[in-house]
Amino acid sequence: MFLAMKELMHSKTRFLMIIIIFVLIAWLVFILSGLGNGLSTLAASTFKTMKADYVIFEEGSQSSMSKSLLSDQLMAEVELLPNVSAAAPMGSTMATALKEHSIKNEEKLDIAIIGINPGSFLEPAVVEGESLSSANPTGVVVNSTMKDEGYNIGDTFQLDGTTESLTIIGFVENQTYNHVASVFTPMAEWRKITFAAPGSDKGVAGPVNAIMLQGKDIDPNVMNNMLTSTDTVTRTAAVQGMPGYKEENGTILMMLAFLLAISAFVLGVFFYVITMQKTNQFGIMKAIGASNRFLSKSIVSQVFVLSLTSIVVGILLTYGTAAIMPKGMPFKLETSLVVTYSVILLIIAMLSSMISVRKITKIDPLKALGRVE
Repeated sequence: MFLAMKELMHSKTRFLMIIIIFVLIAWLVFILSGLGNGLSTLAASTFKTMKADYVIFEEGSQSSMSKSLLSDQLMAEVELLPNVSAAAPMGSTMATALKEHSIKNEEKLDIAIIGINPGSFLEPAVVEGESLSSANPTGVVVNSTMKDEGYNIGDTFQLDGTTESLTIIGFVENQTYNHVASVFTPMAEWRKITFAAPGSDKGVAGPVNAIMLQGKDIDPNVMNNMLTSTDTVTRTAAVQGMPGYKEENGTILMMLAFLLAISAFVLGVFFYVITMQKTNQFGIMKAIGASNRFLSKSIVSQVFVLSLTSIVVGILLTYGTAAIMPKGMPFKLETSLVVTYSVILLIIAMLSSMISVRKITKIDPLKALGRVE
């Protein structure tokens, strides 16, 4: 470490350039991870935060709410099945909110209507106002992001293209679905909105999109055998089944993978070139008794210090960037993600240094000094 720090202090400009490049790589990795996590949260936070373990869909629906239609009469049978501690119906449909007495297109807002039974385990905690009530079927609780669009408790809005009007009675946080704000409504009102057209419920009694389950050690295959025309999946699988979710996350992960691969190549080349430039120096040190182990530890220590410094600076820049990003930007930086990608970047840098270490071990002192013809 002593030798490593001495050289870092002596060749400041050279190593500063490496730090700048590594900082930019780390910064971009953290920005992309935060963007990917933000998009993922925006797409499915309602599903992710629900206190459900499994989901029952209609058979052949590919774990998609929009393709599934079940009867809530199935609930009585489901609650009696082994390992099921609770069950609750859920429905979802996309809609457009239009402020009462407003006809301007710019005042329309895309929302997701989520139908649940008031008081069930699917109902999110209200941070302001009142909870859902069956006695007030048109009263809804909405995601707090609707405040930014000028909606407040007591406001009534109409659903564009329908005669239905809903009144906001409470706000919840971190509840979005398909990249728009979630609006939670009693199941009866959700059915009126979703199946307003005659025959759209396909004759199903008490139609719902899915039945959410709580319970441990539930075997989806056993559930499918015991219930006809159903498909039981884990909540994680249900999230993956949301339209465009896998593709969106796959794109971000592919970009991150390419960026990490490129960073490994770039860092490896930089350290290798620096090592080649110091071949004579290493030859002299070997000639006066320095071991391969000593020189290798010096290189690894240098890379560790450079990498750790760059990653810390990259993290600080990322949090600074997050602080000035527009409020509507789908960016969510979690500590676990920062730690994970920091470790990955550090490992990549250390592995890249192994190329230089291998080169050092093969240096012949006499050849490096030009004494062998």
